[in-house]
Amino acid sequence: MKEFTLRAWKTEDANSLAKAADNPAIAKNLRNVFPNPYTVEDAVWYINDCISNTEKKQLNYAIVVDGQAVGGIGVSVQEDVYEKSAELGYWLSEDYWRNGIVSRAVSVICKEAFAAFDIVRIFAEPFADNAGSRGVLEKAGFTYEGTMRNGVYKNGEIHSYCMYSVLREEFAV
Repeated sequence: MKEFTLRAWKTEDANSLAKAADNPAIAKNLRNVFPNPYTVEDAVWYINDCISNTEKKQLNYAIVVDGQAVGGIGVSVQEDVYEKSAELGYWLSEDYWRNGIVSRAVSVICKEAFAAFDIVRIFAEPFADNAGSRGVLEKAGFTYEGTMRNGVYKNGEIHSYCMYSVLREEFAV
């Protein structure tokens, strides 16, 4: 298994972030806010946004391997009637797929989120055809709750997405 660390984003991560994120195979499975191509300017904007929002109810970390930011992971507490839930999102450079990094990173950030926030549930919404991401969640202890048919529009196509969650009492803290 490849070793990694999770840490706060730093301005000096911009070049490695842009290099790792500039991949259509990554962007195709993420929301449109994740650009493709992914430029250094996009990386600088994202890192500055993470740094300036550290006081909000969210955790946003770089996934670091061999000193380089090669992915990102975050948990954001929701609002209104969803205030006891938080959404999990993540991505990783294709060079590091299938090394167990993300499933371990998911466990680390969920443990921290349950400790830091007054939430009862963490959820994620991978696209239905993203078997890799669905496997990450299942390996990390998330429960598949169902498929939202034709729920997203990405790159000119309609896709279904899945709902996964883990509850505080199910998570080994």
